[in-house]
Amino acid sequence: MPISNFKAKSFAIYGLGLTGKSVLNYLRKKKVNKIFTHDDKFKVSKTKRKTKFANYLNLVDYIVLSPGININKSKFKKILIKNKKKIITDLDLFFLTNEIKKSIIVTGSNGKSTTCSIIYHVLKKNKFITQLAGNIGKPILDYKASKNKIFVIEASSFQLKYSKFIKPYCAVIINISKDHLDYHGSMEHYINSKLNIFNNQNKNDIAFLNNQKLKRLYKKRRFKGNLIYLNKKILLKQEIKNNYLNSKINRENLDFAFKVTQHFNIKKKKFLNSLKNFKGLEHRHETFLETKKFKFINDSKATSFEASKNSLLSNKNIIWILGGLPKEGDQIKINSVKKNILKAYIISKYPNFFKSYLKGKIKYEIKKDLTDTLNKIYIDKNKFEEKVTILFSPASASYDKYKNFIERGKDFKKIVKHNVKKFY
Repeated sequence: MPISNFKAKSFAIYGLGLTGKSVLNYLRKKKVNKIFTHDDKFKVSKTKRKTKFANYLNLVDYIVLSPGININKSKFKKILIKNKKKIITDLDLFFLTNEIKKSIIVTGSNGKSTTCSIIYHVLKKNKFITQLAGNIGKPILDYKASKNKIFVIEASSFQLKYSKFIKPYCAVIINISKDHLDYHGSMEHYINSKLNIFNNQNKNDIAFLNNQKLKRLYKKRRFKGNLIYLNKKILLKQEIKNNYLNSKINRENLDFAFKVTQHFNIKKKKFLNSLKNFKGLEHRHETFLETKKFKFINDSKATSFEASKNSLLSNKNIIWILGGLPKEGDQIKINSVKKNILKAYIISKYPNFFKSYLKGKIKYEIKKDLTDTLNKIYIDKNKFEEKVTILFSPASASYDKYKNFIERGKDFKKIVKHNVKKFY
């Protein structure tokens, strides 16, 4: 649904992080003349710049909001709410300025990146022209679109909240659990953001769900896509010849990926063959080192307990390293996983939050940092009779000590590798 007379339109870009800069470069390449930008981190002529940008928000045709900017906490709150109909995202720009024949958009609380990566890998293995983009890797506007290229797009709730023009051929919500409530305000608003993925689909498009509540909401809202509901396990464990994928964690991801790729005429045998050389993503249940006595797993991407829970269910004899910045509304309900945990180590500026859920249920210690924790595990190493899994799955955001989950995960791996000789 390309915009007519696109060059003549005016745009305000709010937020100049990775996505905002990508939008700016894209509009310049498209020869758009009227572009106004603002980032809350700007230091020069702060008051003057703020006043100017506020005026532009009222005048422009479109306001492109960077993911993560919460308009309710913005200095431009009143103006943004007044101009809410103008707010779009980089995903919208992609669909508004390109003729996309078939695209796949995946969202959910956990497993988005892995599901997207599996779909992309399988399509590529089966000779499709495809591109992985969105919330994984580079922003989508950094890539050149073509009619025959299938874009596999990971979309966050931040992007979907204000998206108005996305129209995926396949739209997938893999799961839903409490997340980003500090941004969305409530679970209802969070779910509504996710459901925006279906808004512009028609009878030729396909929607994929496996959650009863979402299914009821889908039907209540009378979305027009062809709904496929996954209500049982599709792939059998013995069919999957890949150690990384052959775990409880990835069953949901695999089932969705299989159902999606079926709509590109990829049969089961070809799908399974394609998986043989799939490599898991870094920081997502990543086994990066194994010795006779220890297995080390970097699961830094687990920024909520729901995300950590999958790893805790999939392993035994666990030494669990957790902690970070707790998310609003998150709870650590360990009853279903405590039998797999030998001991937990809490590293956080907010240890009491984690302590309140672990006390009286499992053994735990509070430690200063990762180095301190690993030194203590090393001291205790001869106490373990069976092989132990050291699972770094923080169950919280990274912002108490790190820039993001990537920096946090890399730090864990670096410290382990630096001390690796101790664990042999």
